[in-house]
Order: sequence, then C-alpha cells, then structure tokens
Amino acid sequence: MLNELENLPEGLLDTPVEGLAELLGGPTLVHLPGRHPEPLFLTVLAHGNESTGFYAVQDLLRSYRERELPRALSIFIGNVQAAAQGLRMLDGQADYNRVWPGSLDTASPEAAMMQQIVDTMQTRKAFASLDIHNNTGINPHYACINRVDNRFLHLAALFSRTVVYFIRPLGVQSMAMSHVCPAVTIECGKPEHKYGMTHARDYIDASLHLSGLPQHPVASHDVDLFHTVAIVKVPESMSFGFGEDDADLRLLSDIDHLNFRELPAGSHLGWLREGVDGVLDVRDDNDRQVFERYFTVQDGALTSASPFMPSMFTLDERIIRQDCLGYLMERLFPE
Repeated sequence: MLNELENLPEGLLDTPVEGLAELLGGPTLVHLPGRHPEPLFLTVLAHGNESTGFYAVQDLLRSYRERELPRALSIFIGNVQAAAQGLRMLDGQADYNRVWPGSLDTASPEAAMMQQIVDTMQTRKAFASLDIHNNTGINPHYACINRVDNRFLHLAALFSRTVVYFIRPLGVQSMAMSHVCPAVTIECGKPEHKYGMTHARDYIDASLHLSGLPQHPVASHDVDLFHTVAIVKVPESMSFGFGEDDADLRLLSDIDHLNFRELPAGSHLGWLREGVDGVLDVRDDNDRQVFERYFTVQDGALTSASPFMPSMFTLDERIIRQDCLGYLMERLFPE
C-alpha cells in the first residue's frame, strides 16, 4: 500500500489535498536530504479532513526550493483517499491514527504499513517526530505527548505552553514513534483557520533547526501540563443531539466552548431523556467504565460529578460516532 520516494513528486507543492489521491495513488512516504542526516519525521493527513499539516509542509518546502534543508525531512502523507472526499476516513476504512504499532489491530494492511514506516524511521535514526492534526471543536493550539520526558516536553513547549499527556487511545502515531525518538502530536485548531497552517509551518521550521533537545526540566512558567484521564463516547444505542434536538441525550448547543476550561463539580452539560437505559461510555486509561466518577444524572440533568477539564468536545455528529465526543483531563503541572 505504501509508496516510498526519495524526492518530491512533480506537482506536489501545487496540488490541493483533494487531488493527492490522483497524484500519489495512495499513502506516500517521502524522504528529503538535509544538512543534518538524522531526519525530522512528519505525519500529515492521518485524517483526510485535517489538511493544515499538508498545507504547512507545502508552504515550508516552497520556501526551501533554492536552499538546503537544515535537517533531513521524512514526510508521511496519509489518507489521501479520504482527503479526496473531505472526510476523516472512508466508511469501512481503518482510522490511520489508531493502527500504529501498539494498537489492538495487528492484522490489517494499514497496521502493517504503519509498522513498516516505524521500522524505516528507526533505521534512518529519526531525530524527532511530529504528527500534525486539526480538530472540530473550539480548542486552543496545543501539543500532546505520550511520555513525561524532558526532551518530549521541550519539543512540545516549542509549539505551545499547553501540553496534554495521554496513553489512550492506543495505536496513535506519537505513541508508536515515542519508542524511536522524541515524539509529539500538535493540534492546530480547525482546518479552515489560516493561522493553524502558519503556526504549524513555523513550528516545523523551528524543529528543523534544532541541533538537539535539552535533558533538563522545562521551567514551570513555560508549560501547563494536563493528563487525559478518560475518553467519552456516546453508545451506539443512544440517539443524541444538541440544544433543543429531540434525542435520548441532548448536549449543550455550545458544549465545544467548554474545551480547556477547568469545570467545577456540578457543571451542567446536557439532559438525558427519562427512561433511557444507559449512560455515556466513559473509559479511563485502564479501559474501565468510570461514568460515575465524572458524571451524575439528577432529574434528567447531566452534570459533572467531579472537577475536570474537557478537550476536543465537538458538535460534529459524524466524528462523535466515528471516534468520540471528547476527552476529560486533569492538571499535572504546575499544580
């Protein structure tokens, strides 16, 4: 399934994401030389509707047309078939950011492809790894890590002082690459926001110019570190909507505005229809059902049972069904 190239395909820097499937034919790993031979590894379009990373790479490489890259660069251009239709992934297709080594999927062609990529980047002695994403809710730009390691924190803080540590879901790119080199995921807001592309481009460029990553701790005033403690899903059997929608679960019409706000216990989040059998599926890092730790339902009102900070809460019903409603976080540092 994987195309692997040692140079840029003709026309890549002028092709919109919708045209990549025709240009490339499928997922493609491109290796480019630079002054420092250990490559910076980028993943873009792991989800086909998250275009910021690809456009950031295009813009960056245009600026290096006539000059040498400061460091070798390897770019994995992921789900180009879904990008052609503006979708996260096609129906029946594996999620390209849930099948990297460490996932429960070890048999699919996509999982084999991701293993091949990790093996390749390990052989090439990758310097660092950046996985570039967008999201659909109201969120700040932030970085994610899967190991609380000073090198990882310095790489993340170069993008944003807001850093999220998580170990679920399994099978994500940054977790797989964390066994090879310092690895982060960056979240660049909504794809239609031009600042996200500019921010990602500048971050890639800054990362290309790094000669190393410090081992000393990040200063407390330079980072806010949060831990994702639970993932929130809506059960398939439960209908849902927002505001005045007629559904088993009615969430606030602006629930995505709660993202990255530290909510006290008793915060109102929505309503549950009387007689509905079931609750939200809320799983912790050990895949245990922890709904009652974080939520309560009284007289039909869904409220928080303990303090937490939501992230990635979204109003996109397709994304909620394909992935999740969002995540719950608690502050790690500074306390």
